[in-house]
Amino acid sequence: MPTKRTSIFYIDFLRFIAAIAVITIHVLGPFRFLYGDIPDSDWLAAAGMNSLTRWAVPVFMLISGALLLSTERAFQCEHYLTKRLSKVAIPFIGWTIIYGLISGFMIDDVFTGQWVSTIAIDVLKNAAIDPAWYHLWFFYDFIPLYFVIPFLIPLLKKASPEHIKLALFSWAILFIMHWLKVGSFLQQNLVLYSGYLVLGWYLFNRDNRPQLKLWLIAGTSMLLLNFFGTWFLANETGEYSSFFMGYKTLNTAVIGGMLFVLAQAYAEKITGKFRALITLISTYSLGIYLIHPLLLIPVRELNNGFYDLFGSNWIAIPMITLVTLIVSLIFTMTLVKVPFIRRLVP
Repeated sequence: MPTKRTSIFYIDFLRFIAAIAVITIHVLGPFRFLYGDIPDSDWLAAAGMNSLTRWAVPVFMLISGALLLSTERAFQCEHYLTKRLSKVAIPFIGWTIIYGLISGFMIDDVFTGQWVSTIAIDVLKNAAIDPAWYHLWFFYDFIPLYFVIPFLIPLLKKASPEHIKLALFSWAILFIMHWLKVGSFLQQNLVLYSGYLVLGWYLFNRDNRPQLKLWLIAGTSMLLLNFFGTWFLANETGEYSSFFMGYKTLNTAVIGGMLFVLAQAYAEKITGKFRALITLISTYSLGIYLIHPLLLIPVRELNNGFYDLFGSNWIAIPMITLVTLIVSLIFTMTLVKVPFIRRLVP
């Protein structure tokens, strides 16, 4: 079973909504680049839901910063590497092998039913620089952050609140520069993603209620910008653009921050069975993240007609997301009961 940890419900809630958002992004994935090839309503459903859920991975990073940078445990390198880092590294290695082997069944993202060893071997050979499956990219940027965290902890403890504000402002400027393609050696993933850790720590350790309205206005504005901006660019260029969708853009960071402070303020109002469900899905969120693309292999092949069963993507995407979430949860809860394998779904 997963290791017991002290539960902070609004953090559980953030994991819950982020897990749903990630699945949604992957369910709608096949439609993003089909502007003009499918009915406008179906494309807008996919592109619209995509534009409203791109905060998912950044929210996971905010959570990591909030919890890992706030620890009071004295740092011990051996414990950190064997206990903390291994919980991420082992699933990454294990699922890279699993998905690498599965890739042997795929040609041009289509499941053939016949395994080709050379394809699987090539994918595994390239796994050091290229993810074996689309969702595993997260680990390539997230694992290096684990080597930054131990150095950030003492710095943040000694920094004044005003220095923290300046650091976050500087981070925002880097995001804007990256978004506008203004070159700088500082615009590396390690620097930009480390900012999410600091923002998560900052929001976690202060009372954000006085700024709640400002966060709500800013975050909602960014969500609207994502939705209508993506729609506008598609109409102007005749194709889908990911301009507003990056994890290294200020709009995404603002949306993630808004969701964090909203969860802080209101998540505790959730009670009863729904609260228990949120906690359950939060507990198994990493396993759900790792497993759900397996379930989507036949679904994302449009010729199989899974989306057509619902008549419209406005219905198909939420329903397939819900079913995928439930089945992924069941699979994860089953796997954690199996010795050795449970280390792949901590």
